[in-house]
Amino acid sequence: MSTISLKIHIVKSNNIKTMQFEETMIVYDACRLIRERVPDAAQGQPNEYGLFKPDEDPTKGRWLEQGRTLEYYHLKSGDILEYRKKQRPLRVRTLDGTVKTLLVDDSQTVAELTKQVCARIGLLNPEEFAFTTEEEISDTLSRRQQHYARDQKKLDTLKKKLHTDDELNWLNPDKSLREQGIEETAVLTLRKKFFFSDQNVDRNDPVQLNLLFVQSRDAIIDGTHPCTREEGIQFAALQCQVQYGNHNEAKHKPGFLTLEEMLPREYTKLKGMERLIFAEHRKLHNLSELNAKFRYIQLCRSLRTYGVTFFLVKEKMRGRNKLVPRLLGITRESIMRVDETTKEVLKTWPLTTVRRWAASPNSFTLDFGDYSESFYSVQTTEGETISQLIAGYIDIIMQKKKPRHVEVPDEEDEPVIVDFEVDPKKASVTTFTRGGHGYAEEEGLAGLGVPQQAGSDEGARMSHGEMAQHGEMMGAPGIKHQPQSEAANPQLLAVQNALRAHCEEGAAVATAVQGDLATRADLPPLGTDSASLKWKQTTLDVSRQNVSSALAAML
Repeated sequence: MSTISLKIHIVKSNNIKTMQFEETMIVYDACRLIRERVPDAAQGQPNEYGLFKPDEDPTKGRWLEQGRTLEYYHLKSGDILEYRKKQRPLRVRTLDGTVKTLLVDDSQTVAELTKQVCARIGLLNPEEFAFTTEEEISDTLSRRQQHYARDQKKLDTLKKKLHTDDELNWLNPDKSLREQGIEETAVLTLRKKFFFSDQNVDRNDPVQLNLLFVQSRDAIIDGTHPCTREEGIQFAALQCQVQYGNHNEAKHKPGFLTLEEMLPREYTKLKGMERLIFAEHRKLHNLSELNAKFRYIQLCRSLRTYGVTFFLVKEKMRGRNKLVPRLLGITRESIMRVDETTKEVLKTWPLTTVRRWAASPNSFTLDFGDYSESFYSVQTTEGETISQLIAGYIDIIMQKKKPRHVEVPDEEDEPVIVDFEVDPKKASVTTFTRGGHGYAEEEGLAGLGVPQQAGSDEGARMSHGEMAQHGEMMGAPGIKHQPQSEAANPQLLAVQNALRAHCEEGAAVATAVQGDLATRADLPPLGTDSASLKWKQTTLDVSRQNVSSALAAML
């Protein structure tokens, strides 16, 4: 069995020791051996330390996995390994401006770190979130340099105008922070990347509701989601309710609002916009901040571009050897060709028709199999990012389709399913019980028939041996089926009485509501003038919105 001599650098004490290891030794055993033989390394918890293989290029250094052997990493005698702490600080900014500093494992991938951060913040669907950085990532930087070398600055200017996903530097979820050159002082932004289950976000999840509101608001203001003038006024009014509360005539006057922070750029210079916003804001009186955010997101979801991630690409014109700009849109359900000026959808391919795809440094190709006559290929430097987005949606779909496994508590006695069959109604009760039988046992519980007056509320009890659980069984009218054991359970009877009282109370409430619905509302007499008709229409619109909000909250 061959051995290798490695130089172990103890980073904490800055000492270097030469040690011999067997090539077939796993990294976990190597770390244990280092702690045993080097006193300086026997500090702290063992699971907080690991072996790191450095490189002249910081992005090429890598952590050695605990379950791998040393020969897996092609180590040679004389190589240097660092024995260092795996934890590092990570600064995370959410879109509402909050910055949190967390201690994370530097050896984990970005996908694993995202799950940990979302769990600490309180987000229930971490697979739909990802990190972005304001600094250029090494891979992205090299692609952009090639991009500029080809004199396509005009295309980049168009990207900034359209606010496509090309502007965001998404971290690769399959690599660690160190492999992507993320320093410990860098601040990462947590954003929603996959719009898959956001329609389920409601007021019961205020953390995610707030983050989704901020991201939707920014997308409306910067023009990512085009909207009409009337929709822009509605968005601005809801934002006023979120930020300033109820309308105040003495305070909320023209000149109070900063329209650039509330409206898309094309509507900020229009006359009378602030007056129209305040008119809509006045209608939102007593609407809570949480409900205002929810309605803002609801309105944003109704836009045709919501949930679409856009990439500005170049495609070849049919019949001509010329490349023209085009928007490529990716959603949870489809891939779209979109006009870069009007954002009109030109063609849609369902995501289920995608057979395969290929990404290269300067292009991206889609194969739809029998659903298309030829491949769809575009020129782009973001091919890898598009590939990760499509693969991410497919992974989420596959995870949602996995059957949920119901675990039975693991105890000493194996759970046994016992089926009780009761005559004459042939009703059966299936339950878990603890016993050493190892098989299903069937016992008759019906006893001798005892006459009883018809319509009596008293039922018969059934029991199994010494079990504390009892049920009631009624047979033909006037006949009481009495079990062999007449032991009553006071607790169960109290629960049954409480349930009966609860049902009776619910029935009474339903009857009262039915009576109220049958009574016509007593409205003051209204005329047919324009003011009366406008009041009727406004009241009807508000009622419809309230009903829609209530139904959305229940779904």
